[in-house]
Amino acid sequence: MIQKRLLGQLALAVVAAAVLTACGKKEAAPAAAAPAAPAVKEVTVAYITNGNTNEGWTLINGGAKAAGAAPGVKFIELAAEKGELSKQLAIVEDMITRKVNAIAIAPVDSKGIAPAISKALAAGIAVIAVDTGIDGAEITSYVATDNVPAAKSQGDWAADQVGDTDTVIYVTGDQGQSTGRERKEGFLAGLKAKKPNVKVVEVPTTWDQTMAQNGVEAALKANPKAKVIACAWDGGALGAKAALLAAGKKPGDVKIAGFDGSPGGLDMMKEGWQQANSAQMLAKIGKVGVETAIAAANGGKVEKRIDTGSFLVLPANVDQFAKDSGVGQFMKVK
Repeated sequence: MIQKRLLGQLALAVVAAAVLTACGKKEAAPAAAAPAAPAVKEVTVAYITNGNTNEGWTLINGGAKAAGAAPGVKFIELAAEKGELSKQLAIVEDMITRKVNAIAIAPVDSKGIAPAISKALAAGIAVIAVDTGIDGAEITSYVATDNVPAAKSQGDWAADQVGDTDTVIYVTGDQGQSTGRERKEGFLAGLKAKKPNVKVVEVPTTWDQTMAQNGVEAALKANPKAKVIACAWDGGALGAKAALLAAGKKPGDVKIAGFDGSPGGLDMMKEGWQQANSAQMLAKIGKVGVETAIAAANGGKVEKRIDTGSFLVLPANVDQFAKDSGVGQFMKVK
């Protein structure tokens, strides 16, 4: 009995202690639920290229595609088949119908694309011009190399290679595009500032390498003492090389200046065929172009003009540029 009484008293004491403890201690608040992660707003961005398939555009498009893989982005990549304006106009109209949030576009024709772009802007779609400007429409932003100073450095270099009465062959880009016009303007400004009396023989092209080759072959026959061939893009430089080979020339007999900093152009430099290159940051153009479109699609404020930079590549710095720009991984000549 004594043992039972003791056990009972002990149980009562335990209960009493538990009650006293509970009365003297605040009840712990339930743990707060973790705040829900904000939903990622999905935006649709259309990247419309001009149909060019040269090395420079492969790098630009690659940069655009990398940027388009960002979270919350539905990325649509389309191209104007064979570089036709009518095809690109139809693509823009389709993107308006699909109510995309932004368009990043490399126009086939700077003026010809303007009506469709104005319609897209009126529909509330942000429009970013990539590499090539748009004439006649108040676009959201223009992302590209500043072609005039970049080409001016090319012309300045060419002037140092010739006498004031020598002949220079210049292979143009498409003059229907702002890029082609600006590069010609900058090159001539740089050349004529130092050598105002130099003779310039123009080879007109629409960014077509075969046109460049055929045009340079004809120009060389008419001007066999030409000292320099400057080109508005590296495809033109490759065409110039083919023309020189057809004329029985060796690397360095006629100096070539390219424009782009593409793998093929820099390979030419490593082989001794090209002596200067006004290099763009090619992948950066596409990447920044699409990043700007994404920012605008999300309602962010973007700059009206974004210069992605350029660099005059010479044999002395070609290896460093190839490494720093990432172009080296695509080059055949190491």
